[in-house]
Amino acid sequence: MSLRPRLIALAMLALAAACSGEATGPAQAQPPGPDSGRRESAVFAGGCFWSTEANFEHMPGVVAAVSGYAGGRTPNPTYEQVVAGGTGHLEAVRVTYDPARISYRQLVDRFWRTIDPTDARGQFCDRGANYGTAVFATEAQRPIAEASRAAAAAIIGAGRFVTPVRAEARFWPAEAYHQDFARRNPARYGGYSTFCRRGARLRQVWG
Repeated sequence: MSLRPRLIALAMLALAAACSGEATGPAQAQPPGPDSGRRESAVFAGGCFWSTEANFEHMPGVVAAVSGYAGGRTPNPTYEQVVAGGTGHLEAVRVTYDPARISYRQLVDRFWRTIDPTDARGQFCDRGANYGTAVFATEAQRPIAEASRAAAAAIIGAGRFVTPVRAEARFWPAEAYHQDFARRNPARYGGYSTFCRRGARLRQVWG
């Protein structure tokens, strides 16, 4: 989907209330304690990066969530290039977190519940290769991500679960106007989310 259909959806529902969170399933307990000062990162592609960013940045232990692009061939891509196709990039989010307060496994477990991992052609109303889903994992992260994937796939059926765990890829931050979009534009993002029926689809997939 190009930017224009997304903006049409926003215009149609600009006065809709912002969604209060779309992920299903119980929240996981967070380790207690203050910020340790340690930092690690994880990269997830979950369709529209506005939504992926919003689903992570409020979590205790998450320091920052940055929208961007990953997995493709074009260096320093622009949004226009990515949505036009041919770059190989997915819309992605780099999550920086304190591993003393939240684990990588908790982040991956959370990620599955915020997407439809049975859809290989995009997410919700955002269609096209750049809206595909993936976990981009380092060598150290990969066994953890694969174990989390297996557990999630067992819930909805391994044969239906198409979101892969991919090798670590260069992450390119997106343009400034995409960053913190849901937080800065709650009514517009709420309209977009409602128009795309994200919550309803997540309930269908995850129960």
